[in-house]
Amino acid sequence: MLEEIVVTNRENGWRLDRFVTEIAPPWVSRSAIQRHIKEGKVLVNGSMKKPGYKVKSGDLVSFEMPKKPVDVEAQPEDIPLNIIYEDRDIIVVNKPAGMIVHPVHNKKSGTLVNALLNHCGDLQGIGGVLRPGIVHRLDKETSGIIVVAKNDLAHNSLSLQFKARSTEKIYVAIARGKTPIEGQVVLPLGRHPVNRLKMTVVFDGKEATTFYRTLRYYSDIASFLLIRPKTGRTHQIRVHMKEIGHPLIGDKLYGKAHQDEVLGAYRHMLHALKLSFNHPRTNERMSFVARIPEDMARVLKNLSEFREDQP
Repeated sequence: MLEEIVVTNRENGWRLDRFVTEIAPPWVSRSAIQRHIKEGKVLVNGSMKKPGYKVKSGDLVSFEMPKKPVDVEAQPEDIPLNIIYEDRDIIVVNKPAGMIVHPVHNKKSGTLVNALLNHCGDLQGIGGVLRPGIVHRLDKETSGIIVVAKNDLAHNSLSLQFKARSTEKIYVAIARGKTPIEGQVVLPLGRHPVNRLKMTVVFDGKEATTFYRTLRYYSDIASFLLIRPKTGRTHQIRVHMKEIGHPLIGDKLYGKAHQDEVLGAYRHMLHALKLSFNHPRTNERMSFVARIPEDMARVLKNLSEFREDQP
């Protein structure tokens, strides 16, 4: 389908590839858009331009948006799971760092969903072929608690609870520098206009609120935090901490991860410690805790060589 967008004063002077990237869906990469521009599939006022062309207010940009890749049904795989709780309606898992929650267009195996399909055997059809039973997510490198629905009753109930923010999520994290004793970050988030893998603060983005409390200082090098996000936006905690000048230790996307490998941090130090929700069938309030993983404990031990201070 041919799209036609008029450049506004806000985008005046932007590169053409940046302009198209911002309005394209997340699955379309900037490199793909640059390729489309070079192939003449993106026109400005009816003429071909280079990716670096600076658009002007009033320009008419026309292009055909690439179609979303067709989803292929996820397949069961014999992958070990750290199961904390399970009944006929739900399964609560301690997800390891490095595992993607559900298949995406460029990775169809090795995910939590593949493991769950093998373990449960009856998740297909609940919430889509690539995300059966999934009602919330954790980033690939974030470890910790995640709950999965095993039937439609549980899926509908848990989805509504997450949407209504009646669930409670508590994380622990290690941040760079010396954070305030406690704080609240309220900054709207949206997709980064250039790097589609990143989120950023945008004026007209989705509301996002994060509360945090400092548990321990390691001199001026790092802080150990307890974090409670009120909302659940993509990369919310990571972006919010970066925006207040304290990116998470080991964060390759929002921090300076190469400086943190000396501490033993090879992924961002964020762990979903606790999750509370109402059971979808009994309405009983339930809480689950996933102990701090070995790699985070190792980084904390390495940091303890510096002075430890209570806030």
